[in-house]
Amino acid sequence: MALLCNLIFLYELVVFARILIDWFQVPFDHPVAKLRDALALVVDPVLRPLRRVIPPLRMGGMALDLSPLVLLIGLSLLQGIVC
Repeated sequence: MALLCNLIFLYELVVFARILIDWFQVPFDHPVAKLRDALALVVDPVLRPLRRVIPPLRMGGMALDLSPLVLLIGLSLLQGIVC
């Protein structure tokens, strides 16, 4: 059970890191771009179905993607139940 709890916590950290990196414009050839792409490979398969259901929140000329927040809340609830 402790392994599952640790995996959920680790995935929460990965999702949070993906959120932080997405806030900044990173050039294609920058080393952080490789990290961003690696995080996307891990997080995006879970976010894609959520993005189909949860539309972005429009705020003036920008849109806020709420799916990572919903994923973090879901992981936190799962962690509360399992751990």
